Amino acid sequence: MKCRFTGLSDTGCLRSVNQDAYCIDPQGRFFILADGMGGHAGGEEASALAASAIQSYLVKHWDSPQKSPALLQEAFCQANQAIIQDQQEHPERADMGTTAVVLLFRGEDAPWCAHVGDSRLYRLRQSQLEQITQDHTWVAKALKAGVLSQEQASFHPWRHMLSQCLGREDLAEVEIQPVQVQAGDRFLLCSDGLTEELSDSAIANLLAAPLCDNAAIALVEAAKDKGGRDNITVVVVVIDQIAPR
Repeated sequence: MKCRFTGLSDTGCLRSVNQDAYCIDPQGRFFILADGMGGHAGGEEASALAASAIQSYLVKHWDSPQKSPALLQEAFCQANQAIIQDQQEHPERADMGTTAVVLLFRGEDAPWCAHVGDSRLYRLRQSQLEQITQDHTWVAKALKAGVLSQEQASFHPWRHMLSQCLGREDLAEVEIQPVQVQAGDRFLLCSDGLTEELSDSAIANLLAAPLCDNAAIALVEAAKDKGGRDNITVVVVVIDQIAPR
């Protein structure tokens, strides 16, 4: 598979500290994005710990016989434990946690995505934008159950309340799913600082920029133009060619 990729993170217009983190494998094998919470130091530490722990586990066990879903599951568990250990060593960060989303391309396997929280993975295919992940929030659960309408969910005061995140002893199973990919697809990993400011149609238009660097810059700047109320982080992956099997 041949792909192009880039990432960009911005503090936004109102925050003084960036609690987002991202990691791009230089070989384009995996992409990680995390959005921390729990005070300035806590949020920064949680997202950085998660991104680092996931990256380290994936690199160390890349050539192991583990199937990709098991590899991702254990990488997220390692990240969860790293945050919990830091909480125990630093009580002032006891309430910190983080979202995380990972896109993985591993050998002959189908691509896989894993996520916890409300950082998202999107796929743009022939001008159609699709949200691959489903937010782990109370509002998303209510929307799925039909308790709230889409309009109500968009403005609900609890829309940012996570139903799970990394950094909790009671972490539920990480959501892991295969991802269909074909040449020409564009993938976007992003924190909610982007999706809170931009509609899906705006994201699709900006993500379609010919150069992925330009797409990343345009997405971040557009979110800031709309207010930039939170940290904004994007990772853009453009699939140029799929290797024949």
